[in-house]
Amino acid sequence: MYKYLGGIKMSRPTTKTDLVSTANEHHDKLWKLVESMTDEVQNTTFDGSMATMGKETHWGRDKNLRDVLVHLYEWHQLLLNWINANQKGEQKPFLPEPYNWKTYPDMNVEIWKKHQNTSLPDSKAMLKESHNRVMDLIGTFSNDELFASSFKWTGGSTLGAYCVSATSGHYDWAIKKIRKHIKTQMEK
Repeated sequence: MYKYLGGIKMSRPTTKTDLVSTANEHHDKLWKLVESMTDEVQNTTFDGSMATMGKETHWGRDKNLRDVLVHLYEWHQLLLNWINANQKGEQKPFLPEPYNWKTYPDMNVEIWKKHQNTSLPDSKAMLKESHNRVMDLIGTFSNDELFASSFKWTGGSTLGAYCVSATSGHYDWAIKKIRKHIKTQMEK
């Protein structure tokens, strides 16, 4: 499976080594982008034009940088809680009840609501800490456990695929969205 990043065709990680390096690289890229922003741009509400940039609900849902960062944090929590529960023998789906893969946009709105009083500095600290926890947990699995076999609780997918989605895949999404915010601020 391939994705395009900055006009370059890149393959989706299929080994533990690639998963770890890609997740860390994209995490670093995300923070370099955030740190390149002035405090004013970091704290500015997204331009209203961003709400109509795409069909996906996130364009209208996220209103600022904090919203994007807490979204990433909460998806880390989903991954961590899901893996930890299933390793303890609790059969738990990735998405919490009552959500499924058709209704998860509703869950994302609840995540958004939950964090309306979270500060930007707190969201930054939370995300950095959760990234480290995710990477530590990934480190406990072998390459085969991540990509060559699937646990009963991962369904038809591999554990590594979930980890890619919750890390580098989501970081790419955030980077694109933050770049749009920066661009709209530069155009003012």
